[in-house]
This record gives sequence, structure tokens and C-alpha cells, in this order.
Amino acid sequence: MKRYSSIQLLTAFALCIAMLASCKKLIDVDAPGVLEEKKMYRNIYDADAAIIGLYGRFLTLAESYVVLNELRADLLTTTANANENLIQLNKHDVKAGNPYANPKPYYDVILNCNDLLYNFGQMLANKTLNQTEYNMRYADVASLRAWVYLQLGIHFGNVPYISSHIPSASSLEALMQTDAAKPISFNALLDSLIDAQESLAYMDPYAAGTDLVTTVDGYSTSKFFINKKVMLGELYLWRGKGGDYNKAATVLKEVMETGGTGDFFTYRITGASKGDNNDLAVGYLRYNEMDEYSLINSNSQGWRSIFARAEDRLFGYEWVWYLPYNTLFQPNNPFTKLFTTNFLLKPSQQSVDSWNAQVQKNNFPYDARGPKFSYTLVGNEPQVAKYGYNANTEKWFLYRAAALHLAFAEAANRDGHRAIANALVNQGIQPTLGNRITDEGAPYLFDARKSDNPQIAADWYLNNGLRGRANLYTVPISADSTIAIENMIIDEAGLELAFEGRRWSDLLRIALRRNDPAFLADKVYDKLRKQNDPSAATVRAKLLNKENWYLPFKWQ
Repeated sequence: MKRYSSIQLLTAFALCIAMLASCKKLIDVDAPGVLEEKKMYRNIYDADAAIIGLYGRFLTLAESYVVLNELRADLLTTTANANENLIQLNKHDVKAGNPYANPKPYYDVILNCNDLLYNFGQMLANKTLNQTEYNMRYADVASLRAWVYLQLGIHFGNVPYISSHIPSASSLEALMQTDAAKPISFNALLDSLIDAQESLAYMDPYAAGTDLVTTVDGYSTSKFFINKKVMLGELYLWRGKGGDYNKAATVLKEVMETGGTGDFFTYRITGASKGDNNDLAVGYLRYNEMDEYSLINSNSQGWRSIFARAEDRLFGYEWVWYLPYNTLFQPNNPFTKLFTTNFLLKPSQQSVDSWNAQVQKNNFPYDARGPKFSYTLVGNEPQVAKYGYNANTEKWFLYRAAALHLAFAEAANRDGHRAIANALVNQGIQPTLGNRITDEGAPYLFDARKSDNPQIAADWYLNNGLRGRANLYTVPISADSTIAIENMIIDEAGLELAFEGRRWSDLLRIALRRNDPAFLADKVYDKLRKQNDPSAATVRAKLLNKENWYLPFKWQ
């Protein structure tokens, strides 16, 4: 990792140009055929170019992220065009040589992170970065490394945790033969990741005025970088011991209130607007709400526009983290071949049935987030639509407000605040809990008051809940219990976040937390059974053994 090939550099520079074309200083780096590491870190612009290059490398994980987290779960399945590697994942029968079961690309990113962190330390010592500049960049790269490690733990279980710069390693293969590559348990990995994340000296987004934060061709680069507090909150959710659920809710609430006092919209999950449909909700033309054909279904209005609209004000209300693709630069968008061009993967019948089991408030017997927006019918087959609405705004969708609210609700429920969790998932704070301040101690204070006399418009009064925003009736909870609420949260996550790369991790986390293999096994079984797959019962029996939840850790 001490030397960078011209291909690596050109890839980094191409992404840098695509993202920061107006910042000439950021790309003013020598680029001979091979560039020595010591020449890569001369000043802050070199450091920022290295970060952009790292995110370019990170983009190469997008395909495996979505495929592993969706195809191994219950909402996505293979088409007749799928290759053997995808079929193996779908049936939990992965053979040696399956490229999706290769940990090497993840460690490639991790070792790049370690190199950057080491060299940032050298720059701080040499005073080419000041302490504030160092803290911001170190925290970003360390958080990205934590994200990659969490994915490794989710899919491979016991994995090597390498957190230091290893200049003597001539290759990843050589590194894997050293003591540094000794695997640790998933639980030990979570402890290490949380310790590292808690120790970060900077947890906010890059400060305004930083060269990495700019706007180019309509893209605000501020959301290109991982959210550090979200990363910490997710890690707390996974470990789930002691006060972890309260800690998770605390940091996630800080992100939910990013806009501060007086911001009613940023990450607040508001409902349909009154009249103009300039919103992110499932809505219908005013006064035509009982006409199915008046559904707002466009790239610039309504729920569909979450995935299709340009990076405008409303886009910023929902998206916390995303990375764009550009057809001029590598890597190419992998989702086109998966879902459209080659049509390798499609929604499962289980996912279709789940959406069709919902009822809208105008009594249409389906959840429009499914058959109208998340997938469309091509002939008689459903086709994933979320990634293909607008060829000019192709993106890797990494984290949005809906996932944030679901994660907070999961933490709140496990922390004993079931009513708040239920409100956020269903109809929102005020419609569910009343026109008041919901104060159950930090972080469970939600001011949802709205009054004309005295004049009050509190920060959470427009919160409409995920199902409220989707124009759906409240899910009836037969038993006001932690498990019942948690089941509702996970079911809603499937309806809201399908195909975005979160499903397997959600199912695995709950199964681990409850020590209930059947929770996960039954979901996968139902998928295979509904497509008349003869392996359904065999796969269920296999997944009742926790050891079979993880892919074999084999270097390819």
C-alpha cells in the first residue's frame, strides 16, 4: 500500500474532478506512472484528494453491499437471467469462488483507510495539517472504516480486525498470513469499533468552508461523506447491551434534529403538502383522492421523487448519505445491470405480498410504495425501480431519514419507550400522542405543539410518521410489548427500505438479539416457498443453525 499505480490515481482523480471540478487545488497532485506515498501528503489539498480517492475505492463495494444484504434476505430474488453466483446466494448455498463471498475488496478499502489515517498523523506531526483539519479528516476516514468492518462482521462473522498501518505488507495476500490477520468474534469486533468511534474528536459533518464541501453541477458534496453519529448509533444498536439502546437513541436523535430549532422538515418525516404535492409523501391530486389514477407519480413530486429528484431542498430533507455515479468515470453504476439491462434480480413474491397486504387511507388495497414506486411490472414480472428513475441522477443510496427514524424507533422500543417508537413508525408524534410536549427524558423529548393562541409552531408538529407519510392506516398492535413493536418496526423497514441494502442486516440483528434463529430462517423460507423453490425447507433447516448465517471467510 506504499505505492499507488497510475490506474488507482486516475480513478481517484476522475472522481475528484467529477465531484470537485471547481477546486483546482484539490487535484493539483503529481501523477507519474507510480507515485510514492510520501509525495501524496504534502499539504491539505493532497489529504483531501486522498479522501476523494478513498471514496472512489469505496464505491466499488456498492454491488456486493446491495446483493448480499438483499438477495440473502426475503425481499429480492433471482430472475431467469441470473448467474450461478447469484443463485447460490439466493439459496444460501455459496460455493468456493463466488465473487460476492470474497472479503478481499473490503480489506482493500480498510487498508487504504489505515494508510490515510497513518499519513494524516504524520502530517499533523509535521504541521502540514492543524489539529482541527486533522480531527475532521481522521474522523471521516475512521468512520468509513467502521462501516466497512461492520459489513464484514454481518456477512462473515469472525473476521480479522486490522486497524494499524502495515507498511511491510506487499500485498493483501501476504498480510493475511500474518498475526495481524487473526480473526476475532463479531461481538469483539463491535466492541473495538465502538471504542474507536467513541474516541473520535470530531463527530459533525465537515465544516462549511472546508474544500471538501462544495457544490458542483448541482451536487452538494456535503452528503457524500459518512455521518459519524449515525455510524455510532448503528453500532450501539448492534451490540445492544447495558445502556447501548439509550446511547443509540441519543446520537440518532441529534441527527434527526440536524436543522435545529425552527426546522420542521430536515429528517423529520413530514406528510403530504396541502395542495401543491411538493413533498416526499404518497399523495393524490387534491379533491381527487379517491381516484387511483390521480396518484402523484413523478420524478419531482411525491414519494417516488425521493429516488429521482435533483439534489434540491427536498432531497436534503430525506438524504443523509449518498454517492453519485457519473457515466464518464469509473466505477460504473452496478445497479443498471442487476435490475434493468440484464435483469438479474427482481422483487420476491414475499415482498409483493407484503405491500399488497397494506391498506391506504383512501382504502386502496395496497401500499403504493411497492407496486407504484419500488417496483414496476415489465410484462408479468416485477422489476426493481428505485435505482432507475433518472439516468442523470444515478446514485448509491446509503442512508436516509426513513432509516434514521426506524433505527431510533428500534432503540427507543428496546429502551422502554414503546409509545414514541410506535408513533414515529405509524402516524407521527402529534397525531398519535397529542398536541403536546412528549417528555420522557432525553433523548425522548419531542415538542409537537401547534397553537394559534398562544402562537406556537414547535419543531415536531409536522411529523407524520412513516406510515402517515405513505398514506397508510396505523398497524394495530395486538399486544403492547417490546417484541410486538419490534416486529412492526422490522416489517415497516421492509416496506419502506426494500432493495436499498439493509434487509439481511436487519433480520440478522433481530435474530441475534432474541437468540431466535427461526426469526431469520422463516423469512427466507417464506420467500423460497412462495416461488415454489424445492430447496425452501432445506434452506430453513440450514438457517436454524447460526453458523450458517455467515459466509465462509475465504480469500480469493
